Amino acid sequence: MESMIKKQLLILLLLNVGFVRAQYSDAVLRAFEKSYAFEKERDFEQASAYLSAVYQADSYEFNIRLGWLEYNIGRFQKSIGYYRKALHLLPYSEEARFGLILPLSARGEWDEVAQLYREVLANSPGNTRALYHLGLIHYERREWTQAARFFQKVVDLYPFDFDGLHMLAWTNLRLGKTREAKVLFNKALLWSPNNVSIREGLELLK
Repeated sequence: MESMIKKQLLILLLLNVGFVRAQYSDAVLRAFEKSYAFEKERDFEQASAYLSAVYQADSYEFNIRLGWLEYNIGRFQKSIGYYRKALHLLPYSEEARFGLILPLSARGEWDEVAQLYREVLANSPGNTRALYHLGLIHYERREWTQAARFFQKVVDLYPFDFDGLHMLAWTNLRLGKTREAKVLFNKALLWSPNNVSIREGLELLK
């Protein structure tokens, strides 16, 4: 009970910090407005420059936004820095974790990416986005048993989800579970009757 109360107090404290920080000047609001306008034109350099000119290091919103823009520019290390600051400011943020995953994935930092997905699942065990992508990491590493565990959870939660069915089918095929793989491939085929990958899997089962 005591730990629950402490956790609730921490969340309230973080929310209060967020409310205080949300009181931005007109110059900041204009910078964000310009930033979105330039992003719409795919000019991420200018979008980032406008925010950088009025940057506030203790602002979650500045850091999450600049992390996204720097990622799109291709400056992955700067993007990582901004996303880490955002996560430090609001440690429970799944938004910041999913954001941080983008530049880390671009740099091939798969161990850290996997850890971030696990942190998401620690707070949200049914997060299918984290489950699916963690399954993909294990699949690419040829760790079929671990991959199957995550894909199975996706399918349990969304039984007619194409991505989950597709990858669980292939993972079962790799594990030699041909009966299960065939059933899953055929279910996925209902979603995408002409899918090349599904047809390939079924051919291998003949």
